[in-house]
Amino acid sequence: MSEDSNLGKGSTRDAGGSLSWERALIEKAVLAPVQEQRRARRWKLLTRFLSLLLVLGLAAWWAGLFSLHDATGIGRHTAVIEINGVIDSEGPVVADAVIDSLRAAFKDTGTAGVVLRINSPGGSPVQAGLINDEVRRLKAAHPTIPVYAVVEEICASGGYYVAVAADRIYVDKASLIGSIGVLMDGFGFTDLMTKLGVERRLITAGENKGFLDPFSPMTDSQREHAKKMLGIIHQQFIDTVKQGRGDRLKSNPDLFSGLVWTGSTSIELGLADEIGSLRSVARDVVKAEDLVDFTHHESLAERLAKRAGVSAGEVIARRLGANAEGARLR
Repeated sequence: MSEDSNLGKGSTRDAGGSLSWERALIEKAVLAPVQEQRRARRWKLLTRFLSLLLVLGLAAWWAGLFSLHDATGIGRHTAVIEINGVIDSEGPVVADAVIDSLRAAFKDTGTAGVVLRINSPGGSPVQAGLINDEVRRLKAAHPTIPVYAVVEEICASGGYYVAVAADRIYVDKASLIGSIGVLMDGFGFTDLMTKLGVERRLITAGENKGFLDPFSPMTDSQREHAKKMLGIIHQQFIDTVKQGRGDRLKSNPDLFSGLVWTGSTSIELGLADEIGSLRSVARDVVKAEDLVDFTHHESLAERLAKRAGVSAGEVIARRLGANAEGARLR
């Protein structure tokens, strides 16, 4: 009895020590299936997530192909190209992408007409000019395919620069049209720096290399040079509008002043032709109700590549002391 009693007492006494490995072993044996289930569940969720990403990626890739080539086999249709947002090499509307869309639309044998659906406040005169040039080139190469611009909310400045390449411009009565002008904006902090006792240490080779630097004063000659540049770009804009609109433009001293008008007033001024929507133009003008979207949408890889290129360009620009802002049609 004494030995059994001592053994029992010893087992109890050693429960926190010599028997701890037994408890750990038991716990491990009991919890092992639970942990295995958790690992299996996590792996299943990860697999499903990766599969979903793959499916979405393939769907986006297929949608990109479909948006440019889905007209094949559906017969006569109206090709639609969206110009939605700021027109800029780094923005939502890039000339190269729009040009690719235009070429695909004109190349398709079922295209009865092309509609540029525009919602843009403006942007780069270079990017807008490239699109305008390509529209006119494709029209000359495909004289049987008309091009129409349909404006919804706004078609101003660079957006209008693109629109005037179309054969006719359709608007809503409340659309905003015009803003035929050019601006170059920025800030100057020289007075504030003087008050704060901050000294700008800018070393350049070339007396005007610091032109438009916000931390340096602008001289009268630099201001005049900027105005001269804007005047040249403004005249290019005016010439492009006159080329596209011709004798439809009414004589009005404010026409090229940078003002914006409603859609109904823009028709009176000759800046637009009629009230119309995408559907009404496709149905009543092109007479091909089936719509096919040829808008080129950038893939994730393209956006990342462009972003990397922009980042490299920004570094180079900073090295050269270039100002980030240029002339803008808006």
